[in-house]
Amino acid sequence: MLDILAITGPIYLCIAMGYLCTRMGIFSKPDLRVLGKFVLNLALPALLFNAIAQRPLHDVMHFDYLLAYGLGSCVMILGAYLWARYVNRSTGSYRAFFAMGTACSNSGYMGYPVVQLVLGSIAPVALALNMLFENLIKLPVLLTLADNADAGGHRPWGTVLRDIAQGWVRTPMLVVIPLALLVSVMGWSLPGPLARTITLFSQVTTGLALFVIGGALVGLQLRGKRRLVGHITLGKLVLHPLCVFLAFTFVVPIADPQLRTAALLFAAMPMLGVYPILALKYGHEEVSAATLLAATIGSFFTLNALLWVLKHYPL
Repeated sequence: MLDILAITGPIYLCIAMGYLCTRMGIFSKPDLRVLGKFVLNLALPALLFNAIAQRPLHDVMHFDYLLAYGLGSCVMILGAYLWARYVNRSTGSYRAFFAMGTACSNSGYMGYPVVQLVLGSIAPVALALNMLFENLIKLPVLLTLADNADAGGHRPWGTVLRDIAQGWVRTPMLVVIPLALLVSVMGWSLPGPLARTITLFSQVTTGLALFVIGGALVGLQLRGKRRLVGHITLGKLVLHPLCVFLAFTFVVPIADPQLRTAALLFAAMPMLGVYPILALKYGHEEVSAATLLAATIGSFFTLNALLWVLKHYPL
């Protein structure tokens, strides 16, 4: 168990440091937003670019991973949406946010640091594949469901596709993926100073991302609808990785055992850090913030348990 804690310990210590520094006033919430923007707009894109551009194309595009992770996530979304409607009797847009909380992982801020420590160089490749699926399919579909529920109508598909395209252009992590694929396919080598600059930005990703997560937890409280919080947390930390595991075990096999492990670990992360921010527009921010806090705390136990299982029963 000590060797597992040697992996997860630094992760949660970085989160704790972010929490304490923000709690003590060394960093403010606006400071964290600036740091978060730096990670999302510079550090993570630089990391993704290096991961893709420096590999042959066949080492990057793993369609078996995309299909298996996507299938498991879609099953989780559908199951959670139906549970929210028929069991929890949630109304309107909250059904979509219930499903989002159970199936949309914090891949960039928390998933990548964990997978990088466990698996090493395969982590950025899995992160790039996750970013494609989450930003092109999961989030647009769920936000469209939320909008339709609150509007009492249906948005034209042309509008939905336009919003997806605009979101792609505004998201640096997605913009760099086709650029990096082009460099990989053409076999180009970047000029030394430019390559080293990108590497310098990519190297600060892990610690800074975890620090931002810790600071974001300051002020969140475990209050509100505890039953809903418990259901979403259980779905995210237990059922989502279970769905992905069943998908690549019985339906769409993932050939690379490291990618199988990566898919399981990414699915086992808490929900995305902007979950309460996305919910703010629809009036669900309090429950979403409480759920984010519960899932982040709970992930310490579930993640350590999962790593223990993977150590003794590797995929």
